[in-house]
Amino acid sequence: MKIVIVNTGSSSIKYQLIDMPSKEVICSGMIDRIGLETSNLSYKTSTNSVEEILPISDHKEGLEKIAQLLMDEKIGVIKSTKEIDVVGHRVVHGGSTFSDTVVITEEVKDQIKKLFSLAPLHNPSNLEGIEVAEEIFATAKQVAVFDTAFHQTIPVVAHKYAIPNRLLTENKIRVYGFHGTSHKYVSEQAAEYLDKSDKIISIHLGNGCSMTAIKGGVSIDHTLGFGPMNGLVMGTRSGDIDQSVIFYMVKSLGYTLDEVYNMLQKESGMLGLTGYSDLRDIEAHAEKGNANCQLALAMNAYRIKKYIGSYTAVMNGLDAIVFTAGVGENSSYVRKLVCTDMEYFGIELDNEKNEIRSKEIREINLPESKTKVLVIPTNEEIEIAKQVYNLLLG
Repeated sequence: MKIVIVNTGSSSIKYQLIDMPSKEVICSGMIDRIGLETSNLSYKTSTNSVEEILPISDHKEGLEKIAQLLMDEKIGVIKSTKEIDVVGHRVVHGGSTFSDTVVITEEVKDQIKKLFSLAPLHNPSNLEGIEVAEEIFATAKQVAVFDTAFHQTIPVVAHKYAIPNRLLTENKIRVYGFHGTSHKYVSEQAAEYLDKSDKIISIHLGNGCSMTAIKGGVSIDHTLGFGPMNGLVMGTRSGDIDQSVIFYMVKSLGYTLDEVYNMLQKESGMLGLTGYSDLRDIEAHAEKGNANCQLALAMNAYRIKKYIGSYTAVMNGLDAIVFTAGVGENSSYVRKLVCTDMEYFGIELDNEKNEIRSKEIREINLPESKTKVLVIPTNEEIEIAKQVYNLLLG
């Protein structure tokens, strides 16, 4: 079964063509900066690679360009779009409607649209990717995999907010959680590596960040909630903040609600603290003595430590923590900050192993560490392909 995985962001498309059940990645790539004259396009197979800077006006043009590369006479991997059996789409927010992977119908698309207000930066782009793929890969089944689905197992004691009951029963206001595809993938990889899956905390650190308490293979708590803004300090998002600050900014400082929303979503986090949103820049300036960058990194690690403590308490123990995603996989600096002075939780970092880079699962704790510290490269595309394949043939 040939499955094209499409991960559509607001100005990007990540894609892979995967053969299942072998999990062979036939080709992969991405387009970012869509809508600009300087869009970046990449395409890679086992024998060829393409990198271009060219104008791509919208997602439709982007997916058409991807299809052209897939069918290119010299570097293509298929002769016709009819060879594609399924297109698997990452959709960020499934609300309480979707607790599993589904074949996309008009009703499913209507439900995704109804959830726009819960994920305004993501769901509209996800739906656009679906509608464009329906045109380009007209004979393929279209399947949606929801980031929130993995967290549907979070018990009511953890997913319900302490607000009037009707807001949950009538308006479905609750913790939904995000990055579920990534958390599911790395927790299963960790369980296989450890030969058990009892008590794991997965730490997904990128521009967006989240942590999940996973007990017995299922999500039981998560740092992101109704929307993807609370919890950890992120690239441009504030993470946890006292609600009183929002009311004060509106009532006493004269900000509009839209201005506060924009600030907390796009101007806060590491950007607000340092002027930079890319962690590589922040680390470089911290190492040169920039006090704002040093403090921001310390705040970032402090927040992660607090959640490790609370999730260890909730699970009544801890077998392993897992670092994943762009920052989690690549920043030895952040991992060291998080794991320092955590011996009470059985976390003892091996500083030499922490500095090693690899694309494989690796253990970076000292031999005597009671809690394993793992770095596991996430692969949302493979996880989506697995879920699509299991839905259609399982």
